[in-house]
Amino acid sequence: MALAAALGAVVAARQVLRLQAGLARRTIGKALGEEAHRADRTYKKKYGDRVDLLVLGDSIAAGLGAETPRQTLGAQLARRLARQTQRAVRLHTAAVVGAESSMLRSQLAGLPAGYRPDVAVIVVGGNDVTHRVRPATSAEHLAEAIEALRAVGCEVVVGTCPDLSALASVPQPLRALAGRVSRQLAEEQRAVATELGARAVALAQVVGPFFVAQPDEMFAIDRFHPSGAGYRRTAKALLPSVLAALGHAETVPAGHFAPVAAGS
Repeated sequence: MALAAALGAVVAARQVLRLQAGLARRTIGKALGEEAHRADRTYKKKYGDRVDLLVLGDSIAAGLGAETPRQTLGAQLARRLARQTQRAVRLHTAAVVGAESSMLRSQLAGLPAGYRPDVAVIVVGGNDVTHRVRPATSAEHLAEAIEALRAVGCEVVVGTCPDLSALASVPQPLRALAGRVSRQLAEEQRAVATELGARAVALAQVVGPFFVAQPDEMFAIDRFHPSGAGYRRTAKALLPSVLAALGHAETVPAGHFAPVAAGS
């Protein structure tokens, strides 16, 4: 009887989590639509000596939740990069709302013929968590994308999966479970990125506390995606590693991880 009761409790708990996950996806996925603002262009053309910046990944990388094109992650990062380097920055956003790590391959395949970015920023993982993709599987897809980019001489910066336990819009116990899995995925992403010569930024560490302390400002109306202010904070958090990847900075703050030296 005790075993049967325990098994019944497990089945019931799984059903609750499944129902909560479905409800959360329906609620979060509709408030902002499915299209982010397009912000692709060359920033600060007058500087010359152009840097090609590629942004890959999911709705955060695409900038869903930003009120204007200027507030998207790519646009905010491009402007800051141009100011810091005194170089023109041409932004190309291949990120897709709703993408999982497995879709990075198609994003790369869809790039214009002959396009060779100088640096790529990848932010992906939240949808892998909500769709229950194993962290190890997600990391394998990320590794494939990093290897493809590195093979054409592109520097890579990975913004690791945010800690989903900070999302008050997601009910418990789903939020706690999502938080645990997202932290595990972030660690897998950090490890695979640095082992393959990329840089990693622990978004949960360097920007997560701002979202916890200032949710009304940092989150968009769906309480899941960043607002323009949230993207501004995220772009500032990513910038030191992007500068380092391009050789414009020698040191990076805590929460930023350089490639693992060969043989170390």
